[in-house]
Amino acid sequence: MPVDIQPAKIPVILLYNVDPDWTQDEKDEVIQLTTQLGQVLIDAGHQTVLVPVTDDDVASHLDRFDPADYIVFNWCECLPGIEHSEWLVAKQLELLNFTFTGADSDTLALTQDKFRVKAILDQAQIPTPAWHIFYSPEKCEWDKYPAIVKPMNEHCSAGITSDAVVLNHAELRDRISFVLNQYNQPALVEDFIDGREFHVSVWGNEVLTILPPVEMDFSFFGNIRDRLCTYDSKFIPGSEHYEKIDTLLPSSLTSEETEALEQVCKSAYRALGCRDYARLDIRLRDNIFYVLDINPNADISMNASMASAAEETGIDYAQMSSLIVRMAARRHPAWNKAQKTPRKRKRSNAKILVE
Repeated sequence: MPVDIQPAKIPVILLYNVDPDWTQDEKDEVIQLTTQLGQVLIDAGHQTVLVPVTDDDVASHLDRFDPADYIVFNWCECLPGIEHSEWLVAKQLELLNFTFTGADSDTLALTQDKFRVKAILDQAQIPTPAWHIFYSPEKCEWDKYPAIVKPMNEHCSAGITSDAVVLNHAELRDRISFVLNQYNQPALVEDFIDGREFHVSVWGNEVLTILPPVEMDFSFFGNIRDRLCTYDSKFIPGSEHYEKIDTLLPSSLTSEETEALEQVCKSAYRALGCRDYARLDIRLRDNIFYVLDINPNADISMNASMASAAEETGIDYAQMSSLIVRMAARRHPAWNKAQKTPRKRKRSNAKILVE
């Protein structure tokens, strides 16, 4: 982990999106979380300026900044008004020659497509639930139940409710039809792994650090259809899934289980080309850890699982945020050069320092 670049030497642009069409409550929540992150970056020593993106023209919001002088903390989920566009934010930053935190545009675009993700995991022989993509509810050749049906190109658990878990062929056809009609995209059908679920945060590039896994405790739910992280569990306070899924940190894993989990996470992180940080959703069944999802632009707000896992290791939110900035700084020409350690070379009777 890069810890030797002084934060005071790395100015930060905290880039975040605010959609004019959001409700005022939604805008207020994003601004509050962003201000919180900005303040801890300042507390860590970074000169920080907050820049909201309110349309699809990232360049116009950054035209007063020189890419040679800043690291962009990419806090954007999308371009306002454009679905599935988080990769476009990164693409514009790349075209503008900004160095930014987190995954590049190729990885963000890749992980939006569950078909491509599953194919890469299979090719790399990384355990992931058996799967198939359906473009029609007709002739559904599938025989693994229970199964779960997801929209192929959504994230943040969009389309994931208790009804997404199906127990027979008739339910499968109905749910595929629902996804096709509701989301206007193919349906991903997977073997439903009814087992322990872990959200695992990974940091790093050349060297990877696995933070303590956060376990989702579904013990309140007796019905198999309810034992999953739904959209409600993440975004609807007061809903049953939001209130009744407990989080266990630290989770109870043996040393052998921990080693196996870490190896799967590292392999998946590298296979998908993640950078700086990511969160992986993993399930355990019959001593096999299955990769459900990989999020290279994971929620890193103060109350999210990554910050909680970091806190468990003694790293507070300001330290975590600064660490992410300093990982990105290693890719910036100015700070990458500063990172090089001088070495000694003999010349005549004198010793000099050279890069």
